[in-house]
Amino acid sequence: MTLTLMQLTANKKKIWTASFFLIAGLVATPQVVLGQSLAPHLAPNRLAQNQISQQAPKDEERLNELLDKGREQVEAGTIPEAIATYQEAAQLQPDNARIFSALGFLQARQSNFQAAVEAYERAVALESDNSDFYYALGFSKANLGDNAGAADAYRRATELNRGNTEAFVGLGVVLARQEDYPGAIAAYRQVLTSRPNDARVHEFIGFAYLQEEDYSQALESLQKAAQLDPRRASIQLNLGIARLNLGDVAGGMTAFEKAAQLEPRNGLVHLQLGDIFRAQGNIDQAIAQYERANSVQPDLEEAHAVIGEISLEREDYIRAIVEYREVIKLSPQNAGAFYNLGQALEGRGREQEAIAAYQSAYDLYQQQNDSAGAQKAEEAIDDLD
Repeated sequence: MTLTLMQLTANKKKIWTASFFLIAGLVATPQVVLGQSLAPHLAPNRLAQNQISQQAPKDEERLNELLDKGREQVEAGTIPEAIATYQEAAQLQPDNARIFSALGFLQARQSNFQAAVEAYERAVALESDNSDFYYALGFSKANLGDNAGAADAYRRATELNRGNTEAFVGLGVVLARQEDYPGAIAAYRQVLTSRPNDARVHEFIGFAYLQEEDYSQALESLQKAAQLDPRRASIQLNLGIARLNLGDVAGGMTAFEKAAQLEPRNGLVHLQLGDIFRAQGNIDQAIAQYERANSVQPDLEEAHAVIGEISLEREDYIRAIVEYREVIKLSPQNAGAFYNLGQALEGRGREQEAIAAYQSAYDLYQQQNDSAGAQKAEEAIDDLD
């Protein structure tokens, strides 16, 4: 999953929210439920007998063989073979919604979400009152990034079955992705009517309030989440953000430190701590946390970038060159990293290398329609020519 960080402000200084933690949790949880709620659809031979009886005996016999074979293949873990088997079964009985739902489930298991969407769309067309089918369709669309389509499917699932709490969770997720935080909060609160002690949902509500900059409400929800699940690092991280934005620096730091204790090998925790130390002017402590983030999570682009930025400020050009080369390795389309690399190289008197870096920055800025960035890079090149 793409790492996404969102900014809030506290005392006019940047504070990063732990959206990566939440996004990872949001996506993973519905997937688990998908497997549980749709697993019975992998045995459609028992569900389709009324339809089978209307077929020619030869076709009926072949269909039963395919459904039995497909079920055995799923149990054996040979999913691609099972998909092929159910596809053949669907050709024999193209009006069986359960066969298509089984295909959708298996395609989703293989992360073939476009194929899963197509299968579930066929299933809901054949059985339009099935809440589980719409839930699975929403899940598959969400994994394709079609958040609006996913919201429609999740919403239909909740209309057909108000007790489908995971559909409300999924709806909240995709509404939050579209920055409809009030809608997301309303969906999550619907879950709490039947699951009042769900720490995950309280955390999601707290995160949505953070994005709304309603820090008091965020604190209330996150404290409840922490009470229910005191060992989840993401809760502590977001709790720290809420406290900082309410002016409770000591409480915020305590929460961040607890998050680091709970997940010492999570680079984002150390990245957040580094940002706090930097905001306080404690640059050495900040660098120590950023270095810790790099040591436990070497592919964390943000940690390399911020060390490079601090190194440029300190005129430690060699360190800046090293860090920005790492950023470029991780993100080769990062125009700003090329520009900053050029600055570091120029600082070391390596003018030809600096011009090459500025030229790469210029080309990328042009591709990204960033006219201000392109002009900045062009002026840097002209200064060295």
